[in-house]
Amino acid sequence: MSSSNVNHISQPCIYGHVVSSYAERKSRIMKWLSKLFKSGSNNRGVTAGQQQPQFLGEENMSWRAPARSLDDRPRAKKEKEELDRAIALSLNEDLKRPNGYRWRTDNDEDLARSFRDSLNTSAYPPYAPRDYYPRGYRVCGGCNREIGYGNYLGCMGTFFHPECFRCHACGYPITEHEFSLSGKDTYHKSCFKELTHPKCEVCHQFIPTNGAGLIEYRCHPYWSQKYCPSHEHDNTARCCSCERLESWKTRYVSLGDGRSICLECMESAIMDTGECQPLYLAIKDYYEGMNMKIDQEIPMLLVERQALNEAIEGEKHGFHHMPETRGLCLSEEQTVTSIRKRPRIGGRGLVAMRTQPQKLTRICDVTAILVLYGLPRLLTGAILAHELMHGWLRLNGYRNLNPEVEEGICQVLSHMWLESEVMPGSRNMPSTSTASSSSTWSHGSTSMPSTSTASSSSSSSSKKGHKSSMENNLGAFFMHQIAHDASPAYGGGFRLAMEAVNKYGLRSTLAHIHLTGTFPL
Repeated sequence: MSSSNVNHISQPCIYGHVVSSYAERKSRIMKWLSKLFKSGSNNRGVTAGQQQPQFLGEENMSWRAPARSLDDRPRAKKEKEELDRAIALSLNEDLKRPNGYRWRTDNDEDLARSFRDSLNTSAYPPYAPRDYYPRGYRVCGGCNREIGYGNYLGCMGTFFHPECFRCHACGYPITEHEFSLSGKDTYHKSCFKELTHPKCEVCHQFIPTNGAGLIEYRCHPYWSQKYCPSHEHDNTARCCSCERLESWKTRYVSLGDGRSICLECMESAIMDTGECQPLYLAIKDYYEGMNMKIDQEIPMLLVERQALNEAIEGEKHGFHHMPETRGLCLSEEQTVTSIRKRPRIGGRGLVAMRTQPQKLTRICDVTAILVLYGLPRLLTGAILAHELMHGWLRLNGYRNLNPEVEEGICQVLSHMWLESEVMPGSRNMPSTSTASSSSTWSHGSTSMPSTSTASSSSSSSSKKGHKSSMENNLGAFFMHQIAHDASPAYGGGFRLAMEAVNKYGLRSTLAHIHLTGTFPL
């Protein structure tokens, strides 16, 4: 429904309420007639008495012929014009009164006709032809039936019974003096606003106009969630996973570390280290299936935001995604507090969480992998795939890479894993939750046989064994986030790395990076 075709009409066809009775209108018209005919009789030079008939008998009557004036127009035509003028002046007085617009009724036409009839009877002899004024034939534009006696509306060149002039949206009659018109469809103004004016998906109110009178709102680039600009600054909760704002009709769950999560993301959220182990093993199998086996046992811990931030501060090397870092590949010895037991939901938050400090010792170039707890399975897996790639690079002698190259190729592995989960078979890659016992993955110019078989733990890594449509939508959103990241290292690096991998294949790209520290052109 284009706004350019919408008109808002004020008092377009509703003639209002009757402001005078039949008797009052007749009295006023008679006064106008007396004035007009008084002046007219003087102009003709004939007295009123000379126009009265003389009765010579019941069967024979004669009329004195009226004197002719200098006006050559027929008398009937002149008298008709004077009568029309009198009626018009009388109606004009109605319109000058307060609330002068009124319902148009057929009684007005009957009144005019009766005056014409009486005039013809009293002022003309029997042999004078009598004008006949038939009622106009009108068909209702709503019910397609003839409009008889009573009130009617005229709008857009069409007539309607008042009860047939209806809103195209709700179906009820339009009785207000203003309405909206879109094409040929009529609407109550309130109904048209409901159809066309955007509502905020947070407070569920009409989005207000700005100082310039324009409707201004914010819209999420992926979910298309529309909301008032004010909700960006009024402490409205935002899901730490899907980024959607909390609606007033629903409630998010607080994770206790300043983050909130929506109920859809909460359904597949991984809450403690033990629960995450099957997914971690499945992603290591995924790497092995691409001939990128990680032989070193790297500890993996789920942690709270504060513990992750403390670990970042203790890390001497590495480039971190700001403002929110969700995972970390440690290379230094640290003591980290991890989530030992899954918390449960109590009220609007989580309760009964158990944590324990864990001393991480340096055995190789990778000490441990840390991931934020409370994220959906697919997002947790994407973070694990990214951090495992950091570990693989360090364990295989990829040293001193610039952030654009290292973070870019790690994002490629994260994106590829998500793609295998959301769109299995799109690159002939085995999914970590549905991998078959034998499969082949080909990418670019390189073809690598998979030697891994999905274990029972990986097949049950999805809580319900089968991803819901919402979980698949989340996976597609996480892929969208990676592809459209605006940061130079994570976003720009990913796009350069993906271009090289699509052109030369993953193994050739990795070999070129190992030799030159850059992507192949």
